[in-house]
Amino acid sequence: MKSLENIGLRDVQDVYSGPEGELWELIMGEQIHIGGFASSMDLAEKADIGPGTEGVDFCCCNGAGMRFLVRFRDVARMQGVDATEKVIKQGRYLCEQEGLSDKIDFILADVCNSTLADSSVDFVWGEDAWCYVVDKERLISESARIVKPGGVIAFTDWIEGKTGLSDAEARRFLTFMKFPNVQNLEGYCSLLSANGCEVVIAEDTGKFGPYVDLYLDMLNMQLTYDALKIIGFNYELMQATGVEMTFMQELAHGGKIAQGLFIARRK
Repeated sequence: MKSLENIGLRDVQDVYSGPEGELWELIMGEQIHIGGFASSMDLAEKADIGPGTEGVDFCCCNGAGMRFLVRFRDVARMQGVDATEKVIKQGRYLCEQEGLSDKIDFILADVCNSTLADSSVDFVWGEDAWCYVVDKERLISESARIVKPGGVIAFTDWIEGKTGLSDAEARRFLTFMKFPNVQNLEGYCSLLSANGCEVVIAEDTGKFGPYVDLYLDMLNMQLTYDALKIIGFNYELMQATGVEMTFMQELAHGGKIAQGLFIARRK
């Protein structure tokens, strides 16, 4: 697992409390993960998440994943855990506006110490956000602790691809994205197995490269002014961001970074 020592929870809170988080939402939509609705449906179907179940979304951000699950998978109740106050407030507002507050709760907390009860939910959910968590081992342990025996841990995440990152590439990528580290398929599988879970699916979705292409096209061909407005019309910063995203695009198409999908069942 590639890591950086100087990035932690405070850096992530700063991202999603400020313009950087707004910029990601501009290009990725309310569902701030690769693939949006289709990706959420694919994950839910593979995890067999259906009517009447209750779940927890770790690193829930604005709660878009939970609203998806309640609306389109008929999940009975969701709890979202996130450490950034701004996105929790936004999520509560959106749930109220959409009439879903009776089915969705938010908890302002570190996902590694969620305060939720042991064996209390049918599934744990995550979408492209666990890459922001410093202690992946504690995150997986916490997920396994709160899910019922026979329950499911279902998540996607940005991971190191099969080709692998050089130390220099990892340092540049992690610094730009404000990730403390980046796990790989084998690493997540090992953590899940070590915490009493049977890994059912662990795969590269193959979506990273095409979607980075899409995001760059949107920024360069349609949303340039909108993005500039978010960052205070700082054109030099916009150009620098474009350079780093192009670098990320090269990594994705080179198989060095990927979107991983994981389904595991607690024994």
